[in-house]
Amino acid sequence: MNLSNLKPAEGSTKTRKRIGRGPGSGKGGTSTRGHKGAKSRSGYKHKIGFEGGQMPLQRRLPKFGFNPLKRTEYRAINLDKLQEIADSQNVSKIDIETLINAGLISPKHSVKILGKGSLTAKLEVTAHAFSKSAEAAIIAAGGNVVKIQ
Repeated sequence: MNLSNLKPAEGSTKTRKRIGRGPGSGKGGTSTRGHKGAKSRSGYKHKIGFEGGQMPLQRRLPKFGFNPLKRTEYRAINLDKLQEIADSQNVSKIDIETLINAGLISPKHSVKILGKGSLTAKLEVTAHAFSKSAEAAIIAAGGNVVKIQ
């Protein structure tokens, strides 16, 4: 055996299809592309979602809803969570930094304090928004509310 008589194993390679080389080859004329239509022509590329002329799925489904551009989405935190933080960390001020350190929010979130649970600790709470019940509960416990714009 030497380099001059090396060849691939039997059955491991196939001969390529020679299309468009006359009628005698059996693959001349239409070159295995069928008759006429966009798919038989060179440069054919269908659009994403094209379904052969049938009304595509994204146009068949109804459109609904509206997302206002200036809507701010808040991360909700309840009074019972604030009470847990006050008990565990022994703090009198709860601000965005405290909530980030507690793992409740990330720096990109806006925070709204909601009134679920009870609050006994006297806290100064800083957040972007407060529900009326949460604000009333914080003030009733002897704390105060600071809103961030």
